[in-house]
Amino acid sequence: MPHITPRSYDSQTFQTLSDCGLSPVLARIYAARGIAHANQLETELAHLIPFEQLKNCTLMASLLADAIAAKKRLLIVADYDSDGATACAVGLRILRKLGAHVDYLVPNRFEFGYGLTPEIVQLAHASKHPDILITVDNGIASVDGVEEANRLGMEVLITDHHLPGDTLPAATAIINPNQPGCSFPSKSIAGVGVIFYLMLALRAELRQRGAFATVAEPNLASFLDLVALGTVADVVKLDSNNRILVQQGLQRIRKGRCCAGIHALLQIARRDYQQISTYELGFILGPRLNAAGRLDDMSLGIECLLTDDDAFAAECARQLDELNRQRREIESTMQETALDKLDALLNSQPSEFQQAYSICLFDPDWHQGVIGILASRIKDKYHRPVIIFADGNPDELKGSGRSINGFHLRDALDLVAKRHPQLILKFGGHAAAAGLTIRAAHYEQFCQVFEQVAQSLLTPAHLTQVIETDGDLELSEITMELAEYLERQVWGQGFPQPTFSAQFHVESQRIVGEKHLKLKLRKRATACENLQARHAEPFYDAILFFQSDPLPDLIDAVYRLQVNEFNGKTTLQLLLEHWSDVEHPTTDHAS
Repeated sequence: MPHITPRSYDSQTFQTLSDCGLSPVLARIYAARGIAHANQLETELAHLIPFEQLKNCTLMASLLADAIAAKKRLLIVADYDSDGATACAVGLRILRKLGAHVDYLVPNRFEFGYGLTPEIVQLAHASKHPDILITVDNGIASVDGVEEANRLGMEVLITDHHLPGDTLPAATAIINPNQPGCSFPSKSIAGVGVIFYLMLALRAELRQRGAFATVAEPNLASFLDLVALGTVADVVKLDSNNRILVQQGLQRIRKGRCCAGIHALLQIARRDYQQISTYELGFILGPRLNAAGRLDDMSLGIECLLTDDDAFAAECARQLDELNRQRREIESTMQETALDKLDALLNSQPSEFQQAYSICLFDPDWHQGVIGILASRIKDKYHRPVIIFADGNPDELKGSGRSINGFHLRDALDLVAKRHPQLILKFGGHAAAAGLTIRAAHYEQFCQVFEQVAQSLLTPAHLTQVIETDGDLELSEITMELAEYLERQVWGQGFPQPTFSAQFHVESQRIVGEKHLKLKLRKRATACENLQARHAEPFYDAILFFQSDPLPDLIDAVYRLQVNEFNGKTTLQLLLEHWSDVEHPTTDHAS
């Protein structure tokens, strides 16, 4: 059962923020997220980390400026997820504005797999004839691919943000904040952020060379809608630098100043661009864009982001929406199968399963484009590191993993590879997510070794899910004003959206939309309050998604403040994310 606890914060930091004019609840929220002073909440572009601090950024900008002057053919090789697609679009759009001869290529995940492989290099050379390859959101692990490009006479410029391996590729230049010797403070910048920084440096280099003496400089801030989308959709930590990029992008979208593709995706999802938040970027637009790479070809998603033609963008968005619907159906079937497998294990080997520190699953019928999502769902349910496998190339399995706090997944796979070099053919990723390829014959052994590594790195405490909240709210703090403020801010990975906890009386409840509960709640009065005060407490509208069974009369709840718009009326609503029965505390639920 999850353990609910309030986030800790430094009392002195709280006081400092209060002295800066923040309300007690906001001071508490921001102090718990590491904000030490109100100026850290500034989101103007002037507060961005200078591109000069990103190792090799000015060098690569100079190389690109030379290439543009020499009319060399550039080719962007992108990853097939939202980060890769937005990074590709940012690079292409800006480079073309700066006079470059540039095209793109994105590997089909089912034919070529991830990264700059020798096979994708050969395809690029044969079909596009580039002089220079520019990777976005990949390349740091592509030792063999870069070697093949060098053999074929192509230069390689790598822009990436993934963790490097022991050996760096022999590229002409590498930009990656996580490479050795790079002091760039924002180690969590997304791939789209890295290419955006390179474009800032390139514009500065061209400015210095006098390229804008007779033509207007492009306004690179106009591309921050794409940067914001890729950053949020890639679930990178929203440090202060990333929050600036995202907030600036959101502001542009809300003013209707976004590319045709983003506008079309919002329309097909029936979302108001004026009310967009990080939620829409991460859970509405991101999945639709990702669906192309998961089920088909990410070229469709990239073309959607590249076009300025509203009609073409609308058609791309329609196709992406349909692919996302198919993805959800596939995912639902796979999740049902996976849960059945786990239930069977629980019934047949209850002690072994309950004592396991990790979960590995494989089914020959599973779709490799959706295994990452399935891994995330299973991880959320069982709070264990999870790796889901599907068939890959002949005699190979492709795996996608998701992890919990305290277990660095890429480092764990590295440990497996060092202890048993024959087990993993290739791997890469981050602390929270990683991908790998193994031989099908080694599946059982891999599961055993991965479990051993998990047991060596995790403690039983790690396996208890902790739900952190921002504590209780006073009645005077549960306001539409606070809800509207919170919905306009940037929240996400490493900077979580505020949630609160309290006990509520369930005064009424009814099913809406066949599978959701619409509730009337009243906060449980404290013991020191008199009877009159208790009955004077207000009722709150609330919603609990994906539950049709009735709730008990008294619940512990974790909730978010939400602005609910329905039939032209705006009201305050509590969105329940988790609840438990106060009278029977072993009964526990999460939305």
